[in-house]
Amino acid sequence: MKTKNHVKKIRVANLMSKAELARLAGVSPITIDRIERGEECRMETKRKIILALGFSLAEKDKVFQD
Repeated sequence: MKTKNHVKKIRVANLMSKAELARLAGVSPITIDRIERGEECRMETKRKIILALGFSLAEKDKVFQD
């Protein structure tokens, strides 16, 4: 099932590569690629990406729509 998110839009706006976001979030670049395509991921992975993009967990709706 595909999920809507703004990970790619925010990453590009921050002039950040997939590899850089992956490094900051502590996940693999392949994981970032899968998430940007709308594939499912674990809640812990979402948390890491939200924080790596500079958002607080309270702002999770700006990155992921559940």
